[in-house]
Amino acid sequence: MSVFTRYSKGFWLLCFSSFLFFSSFTMVLPELPGYLSRMGGQEYIGLIISLFTLTAGISRPFSGKLTDRWGRIPVMVFGAVVSGIAALLYPILTTIIGFFFVRLFHGFSAGFKPTATSAYIADIVDPNKRGEALGISSFFGTIGMAAGPAIGSTIYLEFGMNILFYLSCVFAMLSVGILAGMKETLENKERFRFSLLKINKSDIFEPAVFVPSIVMILTCFSFGTVLTLSPDFSTFLGIDNRGLFFSVFTGSSLIVRIIGGRLSDRFGRERILWFSTVILFVSMTVIGTSVTPAQFFVGAFIFGIGYGLNSPTIFAWTIDLSPGEGRGKGIATLFIFLEVGIGLGALISGTAFQGDYGRFPLIFIVAGIFSLVAFGFLMFQRKKQYA
Repeated sequence: MSVFTRYSKGFWLLCFSSFLFFSSFTMVLPELPGYLSRMGGQEYIGLIISLFTLTAGISRPFSGKLTDRWGRIPVMVFGAVVSGIAALLYPILTTIIGFFFVRLFHGFSAGFKPTATSAYIADIVDPNKRGEALGISSFFGTIGMAAGPAIGSTIYLEFGMNILFYLSCVFAMLSVGILAGMKETLENKERFRFSLLKINKSDIFEPAVFVPSIVMILTCFSFGTVLTLSPDFSTFLGIDNRGLFFSVFTGSSLIVRIIGGRLSDRFGRERILWFSTVILFVSMTVIGTSVTPAQFFVGAFIFGIGYGLNSPTIFAWTIDLSPGEGRGKGIATLFIFLEVGIGLGALISGTAFQGDYGRFPLIFIVAGIFSLVAFGFLMFQRKKQYA
């Protein structure tokens, strides 16, 4: 049985919707630092990612609860619509304050759609193929993340920022169109009411997924650093298309995502994470010490391999550990730690950079050390388990 026939039509439609969604909000990323600098906000570039991840993180408990009570489909639709609206607001709110307001609003898109998407996939696939299925889903998301920045930089160079923002909106709305025809998988679905937005302590954190969540926050520190500083690093090395770095690392992650997910189904989640955390450290060291475009892209390639192994494995592990009736909450918990890790990496690296290219090696190596800490944490948990 081929991989195409192992999964349903709904699964493949969801994968394509993810491609469009991730393309929508990543296509603007490479050009946002320059866009903010032209407004006079060079010193605030660390906030571009941090504010986005702040509202994404804040919205996770809501998206997790709504996913488990209101339904997977409406939560996904809401997230994609927010991405489209945000894209239209960028060319309207053209002050620094307006820009950061849109970044805050835009973050809600990432807070809602991926949470419900992961829960939907867990509903419709065999638990023994969960790692592979999440690897395939993230494969499509990664294609979107690879295509988005490359398309975005090309559109900006040819047509300018406003056309780039409008194209981002089109991609988000196409993602919504696909979701509109899909079947809801949540049993005992409730009608939306405002009382569902009331969040208790128990809605914020799922204790069963504590260990993968810690690994997530530590490894995502590197991702936040890469998202924030790779455009400036590209400029420093004389690379005109600042989206190429994103294309290289997301492209290399495509090579390993499906294989990595399948390996985690066979050999266990923790074993795959041992390798991914070490690879992430190596990649950040190579990137940070780059003096030529070739070395820079080699580092991006290695980073993609590490991140491609890490992502589907850690999501599959989280779903494995989540109670069935609280699957959305477990996934939302992991995403909260993801957003905090990316946000801290972006904020700290952007603050430390301050336009000084000589600081790149230290910033990237320190970010990589957080992945080594994740490796140590996994080994400690393993020893504790067998003590």
